[in-house]
Amino acid sequence: MKLNTAEVAKLQPDYLGFIFYEGSKRNFEGTISEVPKKIKRVGVFVNASVETISEKMKTHQLDVVQLHGDETPQFCEQLYASFPQELEVEKSIEIWKVFGIKDTFDFNVLQPYETVVDKFLFDTKGKEKGGNGYTFDWTVLNDYSSTKPFILSGGIGLDEVEHLKAILKTGLPIHAIDVNSKFEHQPGLKNIDDLKKLQHDL
Repeated sequence: MKLNTAEVAKLQPDYLGFIFYEGSKRNFEGTISEVPKKIKRVGVFVNASVETISEKMKTHQLDVVQLHGDETPQFCEQLYASFPQELEVEKSIEIWKVFGIKDTFDFNVLQPYETVVDKFLFDTKGKEKGGNGYTFDWTVLNDYSSTKPFILSGGIGLDEVEHLKAILKTGLPIHAIDVNSKFEHQPGLKNIDDLKKLQHDL
């Protein structure tokens, strides 16, 4: 899989994501090229073991663990407990838990995760674990009552810019916008011109 990580890093995003899931066409198996330290590295995992996640965290110096599978609150707690022993660097590692949304969502399912993850990520619910290429109904988020910051994801492209501007004004605790498939020439290879346009338009 061809990547243009260094080119994307020149745009100074807050985060760069790397998928560690063999079921994904974007599965990352290489070495992360040098990127500025202020850009945080996000490792995306789907039902991986604590041991696997810890190994990838050390190898790639990850700043964020994004859990995209069926991980329980208990698993998140176990993962947190592993951090001090497994990491030999002094930095704060975050856990982001992903939840898929389509037309409706029961936000009560978030409650058990409130104390064991740092942020939520809301993605489009589909047959794939991410990368489905279309947005969910963002009006569902009007019922979000938690104060925990979340990342908005799922099929976001240039056509959603005006919609993005509107939702960013709502007061919802949106921490970041996650873009992926709509900004690719092919899996893993980002369209730099489109990313620049997104930065400019937002």
